[in-house]
Amino acid sequence: MLAATPKLQGKSFLCEKDFSREEFLYFIELAMKLKDEKKRGITHRHLEGKNIALLFEKPSTRTRCAFTVACIDLGAHPEYLGKDDIQLGKKESIEDTAKVLGRMFDGIEFRGFEHKKVEMLAQHSGVPVWNGLTDQWHPTQTLADFLTVKENFGHLEGIQFVYVGDGRNNVANSLLVGGALVGMDVRICSPESLFPAEEIVELAKELAAKSGGNVTITSNVDEGVAGADVIYTDVWVSMGEEDQFAERIALLSPYQVNMDMIRKTGNEQVIFLHCLPAFHDLETSYGKDIYDKHGLPEMEVTNEVFRSEHSKVFDQAENRMHTIKAVMAATLGNLK
Repeated sequence: MLAATPKLQGKSFLCEKDFSREEFLYFIELAMKLKDEKKRGITHRHLEGKNIALLFEKPSTRTRCAFTVACIDLGAHPEYLGKDDIQLGKKESIEDTAKVLGRMFDGIEFRGFEHKKVEMLAQHSGVPVWNGLTDQWHPTQTLADFLTVKENFGHLEGIQFVYVGDGRNNVANSLLVGGALVGMDVRICSPESLFPAEEIVELAKELAAKSGGNVTITSNVDEGVAGADVIYTDVWVSMGEEDQFAERIALLSPYQVNMDMIRKTGNEQVIFLHCLPAFHDLETSYGKDIYDKHGLPEMEVTNEVFRSEHSKVFDQAENRMHTIKAVMAATLGNLK
């Protein structure tokens, strides 16, 4: 049974730090309920008749599909607007665009680069705005990740959650702050030059002090992964930064998730997570190109780990839909 519904209606979902621990956990509990209802064929059209704008400056497979299916399951109509359909800050100011869209749509999703844009959409549109990814935060991904953890371990508090790789990207920021918020022992294991920004670390430590969690930032792989319940990684180079591959390979090769790292956790039940896409083989043109240029058949994770019983990446990908559905229902629907 769900806990009492917090007052979330009309609120935007921009980053983890905007919510209390109870509110954030509510999204996960609601996602579990909606996932169960979908599996059992129980309709939950909490957004019947609503119209949702999906703004994508930055393309995506999982985010677009998750928002689209979630809208339809909830009874809403999704309208996709790609980078060639919107002119945020180019031919039209973000404020003007927000006011126009807010007059036509009941909610707005934004996936792009500058976090300031999603903040301005929320400030000026007058409707709930949901962050599908910006250069600073990726909160819908965090919800899906934590739902996957809860499904595997039954709880979040006290989970030893280790992010390995580029510790200063949007996924790492969200996991560090989100993990601290819900009471995890959350760790970033990365080269010192890729440690998260100090203000992000300090925010996470403040939240951990309130939740009973713990925050560790380390470059030592043995220390970082010892006792881990979850090993998480992301691509070594983000979209638009491909010219940095040679530098990142040199920095991050020691942080590749392989079976040796899995064994170092000392936990046979450890699970592996990745927000995808993952470069674990040569079955993509991108992977082949990296192999031709740098001689790497696998990058941030080996195929052995990716295909192992530890890997929960496809459960995690599916959970994007259920958690996004929960966010939209809680902030725009009429839940009882």
